[in-house]
Amino acid sequence: MISSPVTFHVVPMESGHGEDICQWDYQPPYNIYGWMPWKQMQELGIEFGDPQLREEQYVSVINDQGDLCGFAQLFPMEGVVRLGIGMRPELCGQGLGSSFMNAIVKKALARYPEREIDLEVLTWNQRAIRTYRKSGFTITDTYEKRTPTGEKPFYCMVYDPTQRQS
Repeated sequence: MISSPVTFHVVPMESGHGEDICQWDYQPPYNIYGWMPWKQMQELGIEFGDPQLREEQYVSVINDQGDLCGFAQLFPMEGVVRLGIGMRPELCGQGLGSSFMNAIVKKALARYPEREIDLEVLTWNQRAIRTYRKSGFTITDTYEKRTPTGEKPFYCMVYDPTQRQS
């Protein structure tokens, strides 16, 4: 657990951040959150490998020293902005989730003030669900969704600022 407070800043995602993220190695069962190699993402023009999509939807989360700590996708939908979130693997489980999420939510509210904020999370990912709950998200739906390893159950969680825990 990191003892001193960490301040997170949300900035535009740079190409180098995307390359770094593609090298992150999550331990099972979290390895489902890994990305394909950077060069392949660029060649296919998918996700943050597409410069336009990276500029429009992706942000990097850095600390005061400018170190890349994570990223978020702010995916605009009808009346909603859906968050996709990733934290550097070695920072997971260190008690940083709430401040990390709060920085991302603040950015989403600034960019899309009129939209609801939600996210999807695999139902087994209790570590993330605890963090999302502390940050003001509540489970509103459960459904099956296709993943690289088949159909899996997901929760949809919606942000409600009145539910934030200190």
